Amino acid sequence: MIKRLHSNKTLSKIVSTSTTVYLAGQVADDRSVGVTEQTQQILAKVDDLLAEAGTDKTKLLSVIIWLADINEKDAMNKAWFDWIEPEHTPARACVESRLAHPDIRVEMKIEAAL
Repeated sequence: MIKRLHSNKTLSKIVSTSTTVYLAGQVADDRSVGVTEQTQQILAKVDDLLAEAGTDKTKLLSVIIWLADINEKDAMNKAWFDWIEPEHTPARACVESRLAHPDIRVEMKIEAAL
């Protein structure tokens, strides 16, 4: 069974199967701040969405991170290292990309086990 939450005509914020949860790309709500703070906001949203789906960050499978400027990777990682549990690191990719709006510095796509 596939379950979709917070859906609109474009996307669902959460899609889950009996074994896996997929989160739509997450961006910060307050985009006036730097990449570290945007990352902190995103990770807080990820915690909330994963909890709503019945899982948590210890069950991360894969994370894709897009940065508007790859030179901000260390600033993003500052928030990431504070948040991630070292014994539960997912497969991860981090790439530079032009994002949907110039004030978005980072976006993340998450997959986790249930």
